[in-house]
Amino acid sequence: MTTITFLGAGSVVFTRELLADILGFKDLTDVHISLQDIDAERLETAEAIALHTIEQMSAHATVTATTDRRRALEGASYVINTVQVGMYAATVRDFEVPAKYGLRQTIADTVGIGGIFRGLRTFPVLDAIARDILEICPDAWLLNYTNPMAMNVAYLHAVAPSLKVLGLCHSVYWTVRGLCDIVGVPYDEVTYHSAGVNHQAWLLRWEHNGESLYPKLDEAIARDEQLRRRVRVDMYRRIGFYPTETSEHSSEYLPWYLHHDSEIERLRIPVGDYLRISKGNLDEYAETRQALQAGKLLDIHREATEYAPQVIHSLETGTQRTLYANVHNAGLIDNLSQDYSVEVPTIVDGGGVRPQPVGALPLQCAAVNQAYVSVGSLTVAAAVRGEPRLIRQAAMVDANTSASLTVDQIWDLCDELTTAHGDLIPESLRGSVRP
Repeated sequence: MTTITFLGAGSVVFTRELLADILGFKDLTDVHISLQDIDAERLETAEAIALHTIEQMSAHATVTATTDRRRALEGASYVINTVQVGMYAATVRDFEVPAKYGLRQTIADTVGIGGIFRGLRTFPVLDAIARDILEICPDAWLLNYTNPMAMNVAYLHAVAPSLKVLGLCHSVYWTVRGLCDIVGVPYDEVTYHSAGVNHQAWLLRWEHNGESLYPKLDEAIARDEQLRRRVRVDMYRRIGFYPTETSEHSSEYLPWYLHHDSEIERLRIPVGDYLRISKGNLDEYAETRQALQAGKLLDIHREATEYAPQVIHSLETGTQRTLYANVHNAGLIDNLSQDYSVEVPTIVDGGGVRPQPVGALPLQCAAVNQAYVSVGSLTVAAAVRGEPRLIRQAAMVDANTSASLTVDQIWDLCDELTTAHGDLIPESLRGSVRP
């Protein structure tokens, strides 16, 4: 029996979609779904979703649910992590406290002040998860969806280098799907190659019948003024390669946009957008729970688009796939830090998981990535070493933060956010640090 454990199963959007993708593979037989969440009500909802999905899809699978993580890990071959430490309340703090200083954010989950503090409160949980997996199911793959993805993968390598970890994100896939729609070419007919860091990788090659599709994209951009009013289209026109995350995300990884009112207007940047998204997720959870209690059918999609189910299917059946995963660099991208995580093409089949060396990125792409990498590297080092000064230094080198605030404001903001998050921040990193 193949046991797939969901940690943070109360994240109903991910749980529902991942379950539908997993159970959609009819040659995955004897599957056991083990659900875990610290919130008993959310766990109950996740279990109801799983049972409902199995029945609606006529799938052969069993389900257990527990609030005990160690119990949930027993016998696991795969561990899917969607834990969000601090939930909505912590997200609100990540936006409201920086906003007092005039610092604008859009999503706040990858780098920047929001990404730094999301990472700091997530690392202790990742450390505990890693220790439990290595003790209880040491051969299991940890398939991480929790952000900040790049920081989390780098932190796990630092504290548990023997743990088998893949960081999985759908941004490359949906970027290419969206671009194919723009140029009117079916996704199934294109080939592409991407590399970089999570949420800031680059579409290095994108072809149809052996010909680059970039000229068609250039024509579409030239025709459509509204298309030109998007951050990543602006990035593409200036850098020469299309970035693999949305404009909302991309705007806060750079020093060029968010602290200019004119750029926010020109590029239609939705400041604070993740607060709206997070509130929508709460509403969707409530609606899903009510629908289940009323015995209504859930809307279950049948197209496998998430990577974790594909990884599991390939490893279990030998079906070869190339997908995009976040892994420790170590020679995969030559001109990025070798001690951080990168997002690269990865072959998965019955023989295992093989991240593919990319060589050197175009210089301009690596230069933009390196600023992002520096923030994450300093944040991970702060947690591993227990040095709170490194948190302030991470914020000081962050592109959007350093473009928006003075150094004194940055230090004061870090002090205030540390206090605001309280015991979610490791004890060694709490308190004020003066220059």
